[in-house]
Amino acid sequence: MNDESDLQNKKLFEMISSDSFAKFMGIKLESLKPGYARLSMIFTKEMLNFHGIIHGGAIFALADAAFAASSNSHGKTSVALNMNINFISAVQPGQKLIAVGSEEKVTRKVGVYRITVKTVEDELIAVADGVVYRKESMLI
Repeated sequence: MNDESDLQNKKLFEMISSDSFAKFMGIKLESLKPGYARLSMIFTKEMLNFHGIIHGGAIFALADAAFAASSNSHGKTSVALNMNINFISAVQPGQKLIAVGSEEKVTRKVGVYRITVKTVEDELIAVADGVVYRKESMLI
């Protein structure tokens, strides 16, 4: 990569890392490449549901952040059209999860993404799929 694309990638990483909701939830962007993002989150007791396990909305928030990061990783503004998630295993407070968003297919106007959420021990927690509309505008 050249210096200009390195600077652009750094700016994009910083922009995506500054997401207010993700920060509020404790979500951290670890890696960003075109069509790929890896994020992590440590789940807290405040995220418990009435069953005593982590609320699905908290897991969805992590998956959604990975979806947003990976779909915007080319620097082109991408907004969600649809996202669905399948929960596989429960999560307990204190667990750190890793979400990876990967591009399956991208066209000029639409992108399809697969998001996996796993423990650091590689246990599958959730799988999500998302579709974005890719705008003409650039993020940076």
